[in-house]
Amino acid sequence: MKKTLEIKNLSYSFGENPILKDINIYVKENEMVAIVGSSGVGKSTLFNLIAGVLKKQSGEIIIDESNDYVGKVAYMLQKDLLFEHKTIIDNVILPLIIAKIDKKLASEEGRKILKQFNLEKYIDKYPKQLSGGMRQRVALIRTYMFKRNIFLLDEAFSALDAITKKELHKWYLNLKKEFNLTTLLITHDIEEAIFLSDRIYILANKPGEIIKEIKIEINPNDDIDVQRLFYKKEILNIMNID
Repeated sequence: MKKTLEIKNLSYSFGENPILKDINIYVKENEMVAIVGSSGVGKSTLFNLIAGVLKKQSGEIIIDESNDYVGKVAYMLQKDLLFEHKTIIDNVILPLIIAKIDKKLASEEGRKILKQFNLEKYIDKYPKQLSGGMRQRVALIRTYMFKRNIFLLDEAFSALDAITKKELHKWYLNLKKEFNLTTLLITHDIEEAIFLSDRIYILANKPGEIIKEIKIEINPNDDIDVQRLFYKKEILNIMNID
C-alpha cells in the first residue's frame, strides 16, 4: 500500500524557539494514524506545516509522492466553523462552489451524500438547529467535499460529550470505510487514538519529537477492552503519565 503522506526530517522554529525536531512519520493510503502528545509539544504546528499554513523551514513533506504538498489536504479543526447564516446543504457544498462547480450539480452531490448518511432531514436546517454531534457530522462531510486524498483532523471530536464522541467515532469509521479516507488525527485522548487508529505516534519533549510508534492490532477473538487497556497503559508509561 502506497504512502499518501510522508514527512522526513522535519524541524521548525519560531524565531529562536525550536518547536519541532526531526519529525519522521508516514500515513499509508486508507490508513488512520494518530499523533498523541500533551499540550505545547507542537502537534498543531505540525498540522499547519502539512497544510501549508506555515512555511516549511527544513525537511520534506511529500503527498502522493510529490513535494508539491501545499493545498493537498482537507483540514478540520476542533470548532466546526459552519456558517450560521447558511443552510446545511449550502455549508456542505461550499468546497464545490469554491472549486467553481455549477451550483445545481454541487447541490445534487451534497444532497446525495447527506442522504447516504441519513442526514437528509437536516438539508434545509441551519447549524443553530443542530446538536453538537450533528454539527460535527456536517463539518466532516464538508471537509470530505474538498476532495483531497488526506484528512487532517485536529482535535475534531474533543468538544463533544463522552457519549456523543463515541457515536461520532463509529460514524467516522463508517465514513472512512465508505470513501477510503486516509486520515491523520491529532488528539490528546489516548482512548480515542486507540479506538480509531491503525498506528499511533507519540510526540513529546520540547522541541517536539517522535519518541515512539505503536501499531494497534486488536484481536476480535479476545477481550477487546482488555487489549485497548493494555495499549493505554503502554502509551501512558511511554509518556511518563501516572
